[in-house]
Amino acid sequence: MLYLDNAATGPVRREVLEAMLPHLARAFGNPSSHHTVGERAAGVLADARARVARVLGVRAGDVVFTSGGTEANNLAVKGISLAALAHRGRTHLVTTAIEHESVLASADHLRRFHAFDITYLPVDADGRVDPDAVLAAVRPETALVSLGYANNEIGTVQDVASVASALTERGIPLHLDAVQAAGWLPIDRATTGADALALSGHKLGAPQGTGVLAVRGRIPLEPVLHGGGQERGRRSGTENVAGAVAIATALELAERERPADAARVAAARDALIAGVCGAVAGARLTGHPHHRLPGTASFVFPRTSGEAILLEMERRGIVSSSGSACAAGSDEPSHVLTAMGIDGDVARTAVRITLPHGFDAEILPLVNTVADSVAAVQSGA
Repeated sequence: MLYLDNAATGPVRREVLEAMLPHLARAFGNPSSHHTVGERAAGVLADARARVARVLGVRAGDVVFTSGGTEANNLAVKGISLAALAHRGRTHLVTTAIEHESVLASADHLRRFHAFDITYLPVDADGRVDPDAVLAAVRPETALVSLGYANNEIGTVQDVASVASALTERGIPLHLDAVQAAGWLPIDRATTGADALALSGHKLGAPQGTGVLAVRGRIPLEPVLHGGGQERGRRSGTENVAGAVAIATALELAERERPADAARVAAARDALIAGVCGAVAGARLTGHPHHRLPGTASFVFPRTSGEAILLEMERRGIVSSSGSACAAGSDEPSHVLTAMGIDGDVARTAVRITLPHGFDAEILPLVNTVADSVAAVQSGA
């Protein structure tokens, strides 16, 4: 079985397991406990925080460990916006129509419970937002701009640096959902210019349930979880020390390997895209042809069923998906694809193939499997 749904989740790396194991079995202390065992755990947590900070080009105090990308996005969107409401009376949020559900649902929460006005920017047919449109949408009452660095369904990469530079001049913070970008694209602050950046460990080779929000210390942040005041009061709850070690290790490994790995996988992705579009009549690539994640190839196959194609592919030994795992099981067409102007019926034919880091399988058999699966669905076999 060839697993090609890596945008949903991936396996835990051996090096990560080895790094975290001692903190699960032996060094299990609570970092908030004032005794030797707890202080030892606190030291390990501080080291993991510093390691993450070095990769991201931020201060150690800027790093907040979370349970994953969804919590990190919630904390950024709600926390920054509510703090801006409390301190400056700001009640406006700018985002796009193609964001991850954790961002869109957080924005809707602000609208329903705190009377925020939400601007959902459109995207073009390739899934890109115009940086000028972002700037045109901001107002004196804008609390935050929230963008996905790279889209989780189609892999389109946004021009975040241009947006960040212009927003800095206006004093408006930028939050980036970098969950899919980490390990594939530069995510350090000097490159992205982000004031807040969300990561998820299980996209990088760390376990599910680990994540990070890196947020500048000067940005007021209202916590979403209240209690013991951990994470400098920004995220209460006993810290997951082993998880922090895991995501720090995975992030370091991914960043070290990224330049060579991204180039190699991008070449395989391009061969896959060319092969599928050449072998399947009517196949259409979704997302930007060039500004896209190295491992993501996403298609629609009009007059078929995406779910039926995926079942045929799995029967032939390849596991993939139609899009975001967070929306799996829904009968509604992808909000990402419809926002790009794709008809709902066509959007339901989507297939997303996401290659892993270090991918080295032959492309032609994969292309043939996709083509045979589409043909089987079209013939009703």
